[in-house]
Amino acid sequence: MLAEGGSFVKGMVMGSIFYLVLSLISSFSPITESGTDEHHHHHVKAASKEELKHLSTGETQELNNQVRVYCVIMVQPKNIIYWATALDTWSKHCDKAVFYTSESSKALEAVDLKEKDDWVRLRKALKHAYENAGDLRWFFVAQPSTFAIIENLKYLVLSKDPDEPFYLGKAVKSGELEYVEYESGIVLSYNALKRLVNVFQDEEKCPEKGRALWKLSEDKQLAVCLKYTGVFAENGEDAHGKGLFNSKSVDSLITDSMKDNPTNVVEGCCSDMAVTFSGMSPNQMQVMMFGVYRLRPYGHDFNDWLTFYPPEGSDND
Repeated sequence: MLAEGGSFVKGMVMGSIFYLVLSLISSFSPITESGTDEHHHHHVKAASKEELKHLSTGETQELNNQVRVYCVIMVQPKNIIYWATALDTWSKHCDKAVFYTSESSKALEAVDLKEKDDWVRLRKALKHAYENAGDLRWFFVAQPSTFAIIENLKYLVLSKDPDEPFYLGKAVKSGELEYVEYESGIVLSYNALKRLVNVFQDEEKCPEKGRALWKLSEDKQLAVCLKYTGVFAENGEDAHGKGLFNSKSVDSLITDSMKDNPTNVVEGCCSDMAVTFSGMSPNQMQVMMFGVYRLRPYGHDFNDWLTFYPPEGSDND
């Protein structure tokens, strides 16, 4: 009996040790989250209105013609209402908007990549966009629950050279890796996308299927691949240093501002040149469309120095 009791105790101890080891392994991650205040990425700021005043009419028109955006919108049939809403709202302001899906849908048109894996599907979409871009030199990658103001994106990259490697949006840091959050939208210049497509062919640096025990999210995998090509995450900001890419909806941002800045809610909320808001419901996206493009206060005249004209044949607002 004593021997049996000793065996039982030994079994309990060994089981506890084994459980502890398993717990430690399961909690281990190759990238540990760091505090949001520890950012070492570069900051890309939009031009100020004062800078634009020095441009001639011919120069501003030339810039307008050069800054054209190819929107890569990742969708799935299970989220068809978001897909339909993005199609009906902000995507009409892209110079070219292409929806990429995991499987075809009879209701809406998209490029069927026939791929379930999110990372592999994103790779295929970016390669397709690169090969079909024509003379478009800026690429915006988004999910259908993101609302984007494409004119503000164009304004952000107005003075940037797409033949330089730009990879920007809402830049965050996770462990030693700096990356642009997918849910807030990702902007790539032609040069950055070209480098990315080339490194896709190197399975050692940028594997299609992850070899690690853990699986990185698509935005982190994208950053890892770009890092091998010398392209690093940059934070998109307005002339005053406010972030332009938001990982929350307008409603959430205003609610937060009401708590943190009760005497100046609007100023504390977000930039008036914001490019994206995320986590939007279809109803919220329609409200945003009305507020951004259709609602105008009578008697207020907005004299912007540059006008981004809609694509030819577009039915945008």
